[in-house]
Amino acid sequence: MQSIEEEEKQNNKNLKTLKRSFPFDNMPVTDTVTPQNFDDCILFPIEDIVQSPLPGYCAPTSISFSPDDTFVTFLFSLEQTLNRKVFALDLKNGKQELFFSPPDGGLDESNISPEEKLRRERSRERGLGVTRYEWVKMGSKKKVIMVPLPAGVYFQDFSSSKPELKLPSTSDSPVIDPHLSPDGTMLAYVKDGELHVLNLLYNETKQLTYGALGNVVTHGLAEYIAQEEMDRKNGFWWSLDNKYIAFTEVDSSEIPLFRIMHQGKSSVGSDAQEDHPYPFAGASNVKVRLGIVPATGGPVTWMDLLCGGTDQPNNDEEYLARVNWMHGNILTAQVLNRSHTKLTILKFDIKTGQRKVILVEHNDTWINLHDCFTPLDKGVTKYSGGFIWASEKTGFRHLYLHDTNGNCVGRITEGDWMVEQIAGVNEAAGLVYFTGTLDGPLESNLYRSKLYPAENQIEKAPLKLTQGKGKHAVVLDHHMLNFVDIFDSLDASPRVLLCSLLDGSVICSLYEQPITAPMFKKLHVEPPEMVQIQANDGTILYGALYKPDPMQFGPPPYKTMVSVYGGPGVQCVCNSWVSTVDMRAQYLRSKGILVWKVSVTVQAF
Repeated sequence: MQSIEEEEKQNNKNLKTLKRSFPFDNMPVTDTVTPQNFDDCILFPIEDIVQSPLPGYCAPTSISFSPDDTFVTFLFSLEQTLNRKVFALDLKNGKQELFFSPPDGGLDESNISPEEKLRRERSRERGLGVTRYEWVKMGSKKKVIMVPLPAGVYFQDFSSSKPELKLPSTSDSPVIDPHLSPDGTMLAYVKDGELHVLNLLYNETKQLTYGALGNVVTHGLAEYIAQEEMDRKNGFWWSLDNKYIAFTEVDSSEIPLFRIMHQGKSSVGSDAQEDHPYPFAGASNVKVRLGIVPATGGPVTWMDLLCGGTDQPNNDEEYLARVNWMHGNILTAQVLNRSHTKLTILKFDIKTGQRKVILVEHNDTWINLHDCFTPLDKGVTKYSGGFIWASEKTGFRHLYLHDTNGNCVGRITEGDWMVEQIAGVNEAAGLVYFTGTLDGPLESNLYRSKLYPAENQIEKAPLKLTQGKGKHAVVLDHHMLNFVDIFDSLDASPRVLLCSLLDGSVICSLYEQPITAPMFKKLHVEPPEMVQIQANDGTILYGALYKPDPMQFGPPPYKTMVSVYGGPGVQCVCNSWVSTVDMRAQYLRSKGILVWKVSVTVQAF
């Protein structure tokens, strides 16, 4: 295996051959598709359906700014595979370098614990090598990142070629879900079902919770339903002032085990079977409690909340959906009833555990969970100390300003379109940045709007900051000056731009892979035709048509496959490259089958 220094030299040598003004412009593409003959689309290999990453989806991921906004870091694979490393781009001189390469090769499916395998499955994570990292936000001018790997938690200083293993980990006793405190001086993690913290200043570890019982009772880990169905991956949360950690206690002792047999295994035990507590529909769920513990150690204070543990269909506090800290060490929790028609936001006194209801959302059909709850700081304006909340009470998800007691003091957005995510808030300037569908339900763009209600003024429409039709995902810098735009469309694979947050103008291109590259020429994939149909109640539904080549298969009609996903919160038809490289649809199209894809949201039970 190459040393880090040798690997860096080789990578830098590779980069010199790329001939671009910025590191990834016009990158040569490694052919990941090698069919025997692409002159005839009928010979589309069936293996291409399951290729990963999908063609064109080798762009940088997990993009973030350094604490001083002078660097952009990201996960990337020069070989265009799933095995990624951490790269850093100096925004001052455009120089890109390998920041972190796993000393042991990083993560693969053979060197992680069963718990981590389950977590990867529930988050649909397929990446290898490095899968995530965090910037260390200490007062020092050093540029340091934290990288969790199967061998343990590494810290990499930009000025050093060798990473430091701060916290070893083993498959028998793995370090799970490590997260830095907001000030970067401590690292919290779960080990053997208990919450621990590592003080980075003194290199001292301390166990914070006690009483775990194997996989039956755990502290600091999200339960199966939270991970799989509610997109809540965390089981603990740092307070904004670094002094406390909120965490969940999950008790599955009353949940029956469900056995999964591995086909082809004649032996017994862990090689042939898995036993998991599984809450079946209509039966009891796991019990979840919410506690607070000082980051330096001490007694646990339990909040007045117990979710699950009952088979009652009208239980209002069945699921712990979200947990957030507000300024002033106020802890909030979002709890859902069993039928997902009522969401309640509670705030707690962390010294006593006493609770108070500050907001209730009702929907006769279904409550869509989101991550738009954003606390506001104190002392900036008369509206400070409250929070931003997204509600669908008008039929579309929009942003509203609430005071610290949950009272709505004004709307931020409105109209027949929806807000998707809050990208950032500039309280001093009174601005909120968010992604949404104002320019069309098949698009996603970044917008800027006034944060505080305007008195005696006509409200202006949000200002669009991203350019070009398609789907935009954004990352804002800490100083609210620039943002990174990850953008794709039916006609273009993902590209990465650095843009001004003032007016959205493009500063430079960070990555672009032209669709004229050899791989795309060989694929012969064509964007689907986007169509609209009207339901009986007048609702417009959007569909995508993958039509066979009439020169190959003659005129229609064709054999047809209808592809429908009816679950909530998933949009399968959009102006995105992922629709173009739907390899199953493209394969069937190459066989003379018309594919009709439609997105329909139905009530879930």
